[in-house]
Amino acid sequence: MNLQALLDERDITRGLSSFARILDTKSWEELPQVFADDIVFDYGTGEERQGMDALRDNMTRYLDTCGPTQHLIGSILVDIAGDTAVSRAYVQARHQALDDPGGAVFDTSGEYIDRWERRAAGWRIVRRDAIWAMHAGEAAVIGMR
Repeated sequence: MNLQALLDERDITRGLSSFARILDTKSWEELPQVFADDIVFDYGTGEERQGMDALRDNMTRYLDTCGPTQHLIGSILVDIAGDTAVSRAYVQARHQALDDPGGAVFDTSGEYIDRWERRAAGWRIVRRDAIWAMHAGEAAVIGMR
């Protein structure tokens, strides 16, 4: 592996870490720092959606209805081929009930499979597929029944 590949892998890994913090701080205006404007995604529903507005809508639909969250992204694998890359990362997320610090929680575990492209602004996710393996707790915390 050459130095550029290592730097590219670091940038992609940092992008995933930044994404977790964007979610937990609900800093939706920062999503373009990680995702391309023409992002295509399936967040585990079987429904493919496209574009930054759709992505922001997907995030806010669940996370603006709950209280604090913590998204942990790890076991990251990155394969780089020139100006494209694929990353696979496990994700665990805890969602706490709004205005109820000792109350209900909803946990999710799964994997993000992301396709990245090197763009003028840097590495950006152009395709995300979320595969959920486990859910536990009160789904109503994030507005699901």
